[in-house]
Amino acid sequence: MRAWMLLMDDPGLFTFFAGLLGLLVGSFINVVAHRLPIMLHRRWRAEAQGMLELPIKKRRRFNLAWPGSHCPRCNHGLRVWENVPILSYLILRGRCSSCSRAISPRYPLVELLSAVLSALVAWRVGPGGQALTLLLVTWALLSLSLIDLENKLLPDVIVLPVLWLGLLVNTFDVHVTPQSALWGAAAGYLSLWTLFWLYKLATGKDGMGYGDFKLLALLGAWGGVHILPFTLLMASVGGALIGLYLIRRGHARPSHEMPFGPCLATAGWIMLLWNDEIHTSYLHMIGI
Repeated sequence: MRAWMLLMDDPGLFTFFAGLLGLLVGSFINVVAHRLPIMLHRRWRAEAQGMLELPIKKRRRFNLAWPGSHCPRCNHGLRVWENVPILSYLILRGRCSSCSRAISPRYPLVELLSAVLSALVAWRVGPGGQALTLLLVTWALLSLSLIDLENKLLPDVIVLPVLWLGLLVNTFDVHVTPQSALWGAAAGYLSLWTLFWLYKLATGKDGMGYGDFKLLALLGAWGGVHILPFTLLMASVGGALIGLYLIRRGHARPSHEMPFGPCLATAGWIMLLWNDEIHTSYLHMIGI
C-alpha cells in the first residue's frame, strides 16, 4: 500500500512504471493481434459447419495462452530469456536461436509503441484513476488497430466490453458526465451508420464495416459526444492522405479497401488526451 501511495504521489515515477507496464502489455498485444483473428475464424467456421450439419474437424487447442510462444518456422519454444520485450530481440539480433531465421521487427516495434503510448498517457493525465482507465483504452485501441490493418476486422470481443466499460466508468464522472458518455456512444454509432446507408443508397456499395460504427461509439462512450466531430474530421483527413500516398506509391488502387479503424483509433486517442487544447486552438483560429 505504501509503494502504491508513493507511485501515486510521484508523476515521474508513475510515468516510468506506466511505460514499463506498457512494454510488458505490448508483448501480449502482439499475441492478441496474431491469435485472436485465427481463433474467431475457426469458431465461425465451426459454427457454419454445425449449421450446415457438416462434420467438424477437431483441431488442436489454440487460444491466447496455448500453445506457448514459439518460432513460427521451426516451432522452437521460446525460453524465458528469449521472451523479454525488446531486450530479447536485441540479444538475439533479430533471429531465432534455433533456426536462425529472421524475427519480424514488428514484435519489438509494437512493444515499444505500447510503452511510449502508455508513458504519454501517464505523463499527460498524471497519477490516478483517469490515467489507469485510459491505459486500458490505449491498449485496446492499439490491439484493434493492428487486427484491422492485417485482417480488416474489429472484433466485438474487444470493442463491446471496452465500450460498456466506458459507459460504466463515466457513471462516476471519471472522464465526462454520464449523459455525455451515453450520447457519445449513441451519436458515434448512428453518425457512421447514417453515412454508411447514404453511401450505399448512392453507390450500391458498402463504404465501411459495422465495426467502425462500434469503434466510434466506444470512443464516444469514453470521451463524450463533444470529441466526435474532430475525431471524425482527423480520421477522415488522415485516411484520405494515407490513401493518396499509397496510390501514388503504387501500393493501392482507388478501388482498394483500406481499413478505417486505425484512423479512427488514432484520432480518438488524440482527442481523449488533448481535447481541450484542440478545441481551444480551433476557436482561436476562427476568431472566437
